[in-house]
Amino acid sequence: MVVEKTSPKVVVVVPTYNERTNLPILVDLLTDLHVPNLHILVVDDNSPDGTGEVADRLATETSGMVGVLHRTEKNGLGRAYVAGMTRALEEEADVVIQMDADLSHPASVVPLMAEKLFADDAAVVIGSRYVEGGSLATEWPWHRKALSAWANFYVNAILRLHVKDATAGFKAWRADSLKAIDLPSIRSNGYSFQVEMNYRTVRRGLRVVEVPIRFEERVNGESKLGLRVQIESAIAPWKLLFGRRNG
Repeated sequence: MVVEKTSPKVVVVVPTYNERTNLPILVDLLTDLHVPNLHILVVDDNSPDGTGEVADRLATETSGMVGVLHRTEKNGLGRAYVAGMTRALEEEADVVIQMDADLSHPASVVPLMAEKLFADDAAVVIGSRYVEGGSLATEWPWHRKALSAWANFYVNAILRLHVKDATAGFKAWRADSLKAIDLPSIRSNGYSFQVEMNYRTVRRGLRVVEVPIRFEERVNGESKLGLRVQIESAIAPWKLLFGRRNG
């Protein structure tokens, strides 16, 4: 008797706030990949531009391939990801992919990231701008590129992660890895959320793999990287190093 092997359930978690133009494009890009058992979970923070309603329409049009988690307020990227990833785990995802809605992350790399999780026995696969073959958007001004490079140097100098793109937000996780790092207890918000996730992974001796991507500039909408987020991200590594040694 031959038992058919079921494809792993892959859930792409996409936080949104005022992304009504970009979201349908991203869903089309992911759908066109034809990845078996792929689902998309939109986590909308009550966007005033109606992104939540667009997400609900996409859920209907895709016959459930798209799911929507509506949150009542905008309280940070980290909290949105924790909520979405927790829902994905509750719905028995095998692979959870975190991805921005602004089209800066290349959807075409999703199949490779999911594949390398198992082929390389990795806990997480990072879509990296700073490994060989990776690159930043040519539209970025020099000072923004310098800030990104400095942020990675700064984080690695303090936490010794040995991850070339420690601040990246495009990642594929094994479900077991998210459970191992105790996802619900993560408190960092904004972009420092990415650093804390990596820190916990490395501290537990789990394997991190990076694959090259070309990081693009967003086409529509405005960047969410404000001064408060930058300050929080600068303080976060020190909090992790001295305040959360048991994290």
